[in-house]
This record gives sequence, structure tokens and C-alpha cells, in this order.
Amino acid sequence: MRILSIAIMFLLSGCYSFNYTGIDKPIPMKSIQPFVEKPKVALVLGSGGPRGYAHIGILKVLEEHNIDIDLVVGSSVGSVIGAFWAAGYTAEEISTLSMQGGPLTLFDLTLFAEEGWIKGQRLQDYVNNGVNDKKMQDFGRSLIVVATRQNDLQPVFFDSGNTGVAVRASSAVKNIFSPVGIDGISYIDGDESLPVAVEAAKQAGAQFIIAVDVSANPDDAPENTSEKRLTRERERRDRIDPQLVYADFVMRPPVGYSAGPWRSYFIESENIGEAYARDKVDELLLKLNTQKALMSAHQTQD
Repeated sequence: MRILSIAIMFLLSGCYSFNYTGIDKPIPMKSIQPFVEKPKVALVLGSGGPRGYAHIGILKVLEEHNIDIDLVVGSSVGSVIGAFWAAGYTAEEISTLSMQGGPLTLFDLTLFAEEGWIKGQRLQDYVNNGVNDKKMQDFGRSLIVVATRQNDLQPVFFDSGNTGVAVRASSAVKNIFSPVGIDGISYIDGDESLPVAVEAAKQAGAQFIIAVDVSANPDDAPENTSEKRLTRERERRDRIDPQLVYADFVMRPPVGYSAGPWRSYFIESENIGEAYARDKVDELLLKLNTQKALMSAHQTQD
């Protein structure tokens, strides 16, 4: 009995850790080297948990208006949706997938994690199965996944290798998901460094950058919101706002302050994103076409 008790205490003390060392491991980069062929239009999908369903509604409108995106950058939930879209799924197909069970079906709870209470293996497998085990560099659209190096909270970028591992790292929400080890280095949620990573698209040489920010606005917080949460939201805004300066067009769908992992919110968030995008698309097209005309004029002069 004593031996059994000691064994249980050992298990509950935390023994689960994940470290991916496969030949297809994503290689972290401190910055993005300029692409040989500059992306014409980049789409940066920000973090935001369930608010990220608004991304799907926005994608629907971009597709309907034939706005051709050749680079997708994603942090956290933005990396999940971005990976499927870069792999060739339509927004409607992603919408259908997103309603099949919700995120709770991707949570693999564990008592044995060193940090957090969700392993993340189920999310990794879900993504890899969904993209037929394609590596990021093999997608029709270029994809950059953003994560955060845990030891110093510096952003890292993945653009090749195992898609599921990269997305798992980008989505490893602090204190909820276990950190993701890749070749002995631990990574956590991209939200902790670059929630809306416009700089990655800029470094790649994108000629026009659309940034989508679905994070909560602390100014919209209810009166009873804790100071701890407000502080975290303000810190997130301090990471986001300097990035948005470098975007050519910013989209901020009004997804509200409160969010949760339930189907009704997923539907509402997607609908809000779609309605917002329909309201903004003419403005976007005007700015995009103006930019194209200016670039064409410069090329003619050269």
C-alpha cells in the first residue's frame, strides 16, 4: 500500500513533457529572411481564442471578392485557421470543420504535465491529419507560424517542417497547455510575444499587408473585471498596437470582450467577422487597387 501511495504521488507531481526531435521538426527563426519572390498580399491572423472564429467570416468575404492572398501569418488560433487555409481549405470548409465538436474535443487533459493541464498532442494530430501530413513548405500559400520562446519570451517564426508541431507550439496557452519542446527548447503561445505578427509579413517583403486583430479591448471590459485580467489585456495591447502601424489595412471585428468555448459563440463570432468584412471590403479593395496602381507605375518608370 505504501509503495502504491508513493507511486501515485510521483505521477501527480508531474512527469509529462514533450520534446519533438523528428527529422521534420520546425526550425525556429528569430526573423524572416526576405522572400525571393515578394508576396503581393499577406494576411496576418491574430490570436484571440474563440474570438478567432471571426477570422473564418473574414476569409469568406476575401474569397468572394477574389482577393488573392499569397502569404498567411498566424499566431495561436490564427495559426490553426491559417494552416488549414494555407493548405487549401476554403473558408466554408473551415467553418464546417470548426462546428464539428468545438475546441473541447481537442483538449487532452492530463494530471501529469509539468506545466498546464492540456498536453496538446490531440491538437497536433488534428492539424496534421487535416492537412494530410503536409509540411508547411508544401502548401499552396506560404505560411508563417508564430510562437514564443519560453525562457525569454522572444518571438520565433516557423515556415517549414511539421505543421501540427508548429501550430501546437503557437497555441500552447500559458498555464493551460503544456509548453512544446522542439529539439530541447520550450515554446509557448505566440500571443505571449506577437499576437498580431505584422513584422513577419514585413520582413518577408510583402507588398500589401492586411492585419486582423480579434483580441479583447480593455476599454470594453465590464465593471466587475478583475485588475489582473485588465492588466493582461493592456499588456497584450502594448504588444499589438506597435505591430499594426506597419499594416496597410487593419481589420478589428467587434467580437466583444467576453468569449467562451461554446457553439453559440463560435457562430456569433464568425457572423460578426463576416458582417464586419462585408462592411469594410470596398475600402480594402480601393486601397489595395491604389497600391497596385502605384507599384505598376513605379515598375514602368524603372
